[in-house]
Amino acid sequence: MSYSDDQLPDLLPLYYKKLFPFGPYYRWLSYGNLDPNCFPNREFSFTLQDDVYIRYQSFCNQDEMEKAIQQKCPFKIDIGAVFNTRPKDRRRSSVFAPLQKELVFDIDMTDYDDVRNCCSGADICTKCWKFMALAARILDTALREDFGFEHLLWVFSGRRGVHCWVCDESARMLDQSARSAVAEYLQVVSGGENKDKKVVIPSEMHPSIKRARNMINKEFEEMIVGDQDFLGTKERMAKVLTLIPDKTVREEVERAMNDCSTSKDRWNALVKTVNSAAQIKNLKWKLKHVVDEIILQYTYPRLDINVSKGLNHLLKSPFCIHPKTGKVCTPFTPKIAAKFDPTTVPTISELVEELRMYDQKQSELNNEDDTTKRVKGYKKTSLNSSVHIFEDFLRKLEATWKGKRIEISDQKMEF
Repeated sequence: MSYSDDQLPDLLPLYYKKLFPFGPYYRWLSYGNLDPNCFPNREFSFTLQDDVYIRYQSFCNQDEMEKAIQQKCPFKIDIGAVFNTRPKDRRRSSVFAPLQKELVFDIDMTDYDDVRNCCSGADICTKCWKFMALAARILDTALREDFGFEHLLWVFSGRRGVHCWVCDESARMLDQSARSAVAEYLQVVSGGENKDKKVVIPSEMHPSIKRARNMINKEFEEMIVGDQDFLGTKERMAKVLTLIPDKTVREEVERAMNDCSTSKDRWNALVKTVNSAAQIKNLKWKLKHVVDEIILQYTYPRLDINVSKGLNHLLKSPFCIHPKTGKVCTPFTPKIAAKFDPTTVPTISELVEELRMYDQKQSELNNEDDTTKRVKGYKKTSLNSSVHIFEDFLRKLEATWKGKRIEISDQKMEF
């Protein structure tokens, strides 16, 4: 069933009434109610029809949130920080300040436009999704192994990017300087459109970068050499040649590549020529990491680190609808990200039709008993698999709350 954005006002009321997973969603953002102010002091923002933007929304409980969302039917929901007072009551407080928020990461496909050749701008296909899948695996590994975080929620944005929500208590309590340090540690590709060389590796490669490089090496030939044909034209070859710092070696590589007819042969010629030149004493320091720098520039995660640094920054909520595509902001897991297909993510119109077909079938079979009526709407549609991923993430997160509850109970007993 095709989607058009002018359908959204008609479809959103049904989506928020029958399909949005309010129960699991509240369980996530209340964090077990260990802190009774955690959910009530959380900021939400709504983007309504005609780009009407409402910030500083907050709700006492799930029921209040559910009623507000169903009443306003926001085209977009963003989630912000937990403040020292309820955002809707901020004017009554002399100090209104954020206290905690998930550590978040935002990767947008448009930031890869200088290295992808299959699509550009807002478009995305299964070939360039590989950039997102690899980025998720690299970042997920780094956040777990280098920082010890365990509870990471990965979400497809509904159009062209991915978001990561790090939900460990230690991550939620980080101040701005600590968030900045984590983000900068993970930023390897830096520089805008006017900067040719965006990756510079110091004399000794950091273990985290080496680990990422090893992960990339398994994908590089298929992704970049094959799918993106990154040396397939004179223009693309010239772009890669600018990343070789020595003029003589650069010219030698160009001659070697001109003798080849495919990206694969040209890449092999580049690697062979650079590695050979790096054996020369006075060039060794200059060329030591050139091949790795090219590999990383074309594949390493490209972060919008300002999203990660600020406690005040809001990020699009999981399970809201992207108004341009009609697709759901869908949780996924990095381990199977390569099998995730952004082009087949269900749209709101498809979900509403699936729900209608399910209910019609049950009606025809006379199966509309109380048990059937109690089945959550999302379980009747293809959204169920995404909610299942979300609930699996929640179960692991909730296991940590149980331990915290015991700790709090023991502290009370000591008094």
